[in-house]
Amino acid sequence: MLPDQAIARFLETLPCTAENAEELHALLFAPWVKRQKLEFLEVEQGRVKARLPQDPEQHFLGGGTCGQAMMSAIDTVMSLAMLTYQRPSKGTASQNNQFLRPAIGDDLIVEAIVLKMGKHSAYGETRIHFEGSGALVVHSTSEYAF
Repeated sequence: MLPDQAIARFLETLPCTAENAEELHALLFAPWVKRQKLEFLEVEQGRVKARLPQDPEQHFLGGGTCGQAMMSAIDTVMSLAMLTYQRPSKGTASQNNQFLRPAIGDDLIVEAIVLKMGKHSAYGETRIHFEGSGALVVHSTSEYAF
């Protein structure tokens, strides 16, 4: 698909819903981001929940999912949460992450919630926790420009 066609399709597809989250993911993100194999579990206005499977391709020396991979997942899932509104953002303005424990063993659940949708910017919070135990792995806050 040519860039102009992709942009037109993107705008036609908004807002992000449970039915079109995979299509928006395929349209918007770089090939290496798509290789993270995020599985979108829940999508509603202002909230997206996804599974990030453990993948040796994303592990650091200690055997857990590396911070860079988790930061990418946070940005991807929060971007889609922002797109649950009918407004395309201009992109991520900032992301602040607190890594609370190593992401070793279990698959990860990434849940992004839009806290405030303003006229020129929006703010959100993302939590990554282990799928099995629910233990918090990463807490993140993000700002998006509109």
